[in-house]
Amino acid sequence: LGSAAEGSPGLALGTRQGVVKVCAPEWPVRADEFEVIGLREGDEVVGATWLTDGAEALTFLTSEASLLRFPATLVRPQGIRGGGMAGISLPGTAQVVFFGAVRTDDPTHGEPMVVTSTGATVKVTPFAAYPAKGRATGGVRAHRFLKGETDVVVGWVGPRPVGSTANG
Repeated sequence: LGSAAEGSPGLALGTRQGVVKVCAPEWPVRADEFEVIGLREGDEVVGATWLTDGAEALTFLTSEASLLRFPATLVRPQGIRGGGMAGISLPGTAQVVFFGAVRTDDPTHGEPMVVTSTGATVKVTPFAAYPAKGRATGGVRAHRFLKGETDVVVGWVGPRPVGSTANG
């Protein structure tokens, strides 16, 4: 399992259809490969990361520009057979474009940033601007669409990117 798994509450996984799972690290690693989440038809994993201590904020960004963050402690670790639970509520044809476990106490990299892009415009905002909400809710708006824009096509949340300044 490697050093990332040692002492970890588990592997956090988020899917395109808004499912979240924390897979407990005590896996039966007798096989070279094994399934860690049961997916519904048409779903796929969009983000997977080891939790360090469970103090992270699990974060979803969606194509219709919603951001949802909630404490990792709200997701009980499951075994490899579990299919996860509702992470974010998605309206209509919306999909998850980013899932990750974000730390807000990283003095080396500073405050995490949220980057959203429609392909035409890019928005960079501090992660702290978005309040934590409950798991399985819709989140809050992260990007206002300009005329002709319909979707967030790329999203990312984490330590300040090298090319980012305070004003974007």
